[in-house]
Amino acid sequence: MEIRPHPDWRQALVESYDDIFRPVGPSAAAPGLPAVDDGWRDLLERACARIRASVRTHGGSLRVTEISEKYGTLRVRWEGSMSPEAAARVEEAVDLAEARSATTCEVCGEPGVLRAGEWLATRCDAHGDGRHPAEVEQGIEHPHVERRFVDGHWHAVFRFYDRTSDRFVEADSPRSQVE
Repeated sequence: MEIRPHPDWRQALVESYDDIFRPVGPSAAAPGLPAVDDGWRDLLERACARIRASVRTHGGSLRVTEISEKYGTLRVRWEGSMSPEAAARVEEAVDLAEARSATTCEVCGEPGVLRAGEWLATRCDAHGDGRHPAEVEQGIEHPHVERRFVDGHWHAVFRFYDRTSDRFVEADSPRSQVE
């Protein structure tokens, strides 16, 4: 089954958030025009709203340069100039969108899982196309590791994405979630 993209929402997203996409010329040629399936529309709208709010609240400027899928999950690339606090909030918005994509069918937007086949894809059962769920160790399905500089030392912080609350939950280590 071939999935045909519907560019209308992508162009509308770029035009609605022109302050973060900064398109030059027609929106179809704008850097950052989403190159993903329709199921991720909602999570991209959430991400753009969070990014805009971060920049407006904390100052600075940015431009989304790429929105794509890689290894079955969303990738959002951006460049800009802003305070470390604003950049951290933008990165948090991007991280949340990327984490949510790992739990969202890229075709229809319903809950999904990462599936293996000729390529990795996050899909629901209805759009799995015979792919089997990728094997992931129980309890660490959606890890996010972050480095933080605290008291002069770098520390690894392990967080896990909770789809219901659309936020990260911290843990001591990946193993603490399994035990």
